[in-house]
Amino acid sequence: MTDEVLFCPDLDRAIALFSRLGLRLDTIFPADDPTVAALSGHGARVRLVRAGATDLADPDGIPAVQPSFTIARAGDSAWRTGRAGMQYRDLLPDRQGGRYIASHIRIPEGGPVPDYVHFHVVQFQIIYCYRGWVRVVYDGQGEPFVMQVGDCVLQPPRIRHRVLEASPGLEVLELGMPAIHATHVDHDLALPSPTLDRDRDFDGQRFVRFLAASAQFAPAPLPGFDACELGIAAATRGLAGVSVLRARDPARIALRHDAELWFHVVLRGELTLDDQHRLGAADAFTIPAGRPVTWSHASPDLELLQVTLPARPSLDRIAG
Repeated sequence: MTDEVLFCPDLDRAIALFSRLGLRLDTIFPADDPTVAALSGHGARVRLVRAGATDLADPDGIPAVQPSFTIARAGDSAWRTGRAGMQYRDLLPDRQGGRYIASHIRIPEGGPVPDYVHFHVVQFQIIYCYRGWVRVVYDGQGEPFVMQVGDCVLQPPRIRHRVLEASPGLEVLELGMPAIHATHVDHDLALPSPTLDRDRDFDGQRFVRFLAASAQFAPAPLPGFDACELGIAAATRGLAGVSVLRARDPARIALRHDAELWFHVVLRGELTLDDQHRLGAADAFTIPAGRPVTWSHASPDLELLQVTLPARPSLDRIAG
């Protein structure tokens, strides 16, 4: 069966119209700014493309990384409406060549979320609760649960899940690979699952639910900081690491690393990069491998979310 391709000025309205006609949403992408959606029903398949966008094939493969130095400031980034009515702010504007996407996501009004059971075709994806709370449910992970501030989940490839409800002012941080990936609707699976399968393997990864209430900090590889590793390194077999860093006795530090991705979001407090970029809450930065960078003037309450691929890169302190 061949898809009928239709270009439409308003993708959300077009999806709503065909849904009223009895077609079901099957696929939509990209999540942060949808331009393509596929629906089916009554023996027909329709592919909707937002006017002005390219009719991309369903995303397949992971682009090679194009490392760069990036800063995304909370006050400079525009919000846009993405999948299921959620609002997105880009934390990694150049996407490192399309290999990664990092988003600050919010639901200002709260209440029930118009989501559906779905999964993502990704190699890596985490969600960190930054403000408020959100109730979610995952395949094989028991009853729906609430993520509070500081909680984090690793969403392994293709795990079915659904966002159910959010507090007013919910904000989460999300990072995934690749940048453009499809969201597929699972019309046949009902959640929660009747059985638990918390050790299930998803393409070499396990689901992780980290609770902020259980956080334990120890001295970090970064001098003057303590770190809490969120369990992502073990669950991804070293593919990625996610930690919360807290200033303990920070001083001026000059260093370089060898990671493919070394990404940070300021959760609270302030920090200066390279003696010229003063960063505060909800600002994000990415430092490419081999580039010297200087951290200085960290406030005593500084706290950062750090995501690295691979999980344990080497850090070399240098003169500076």
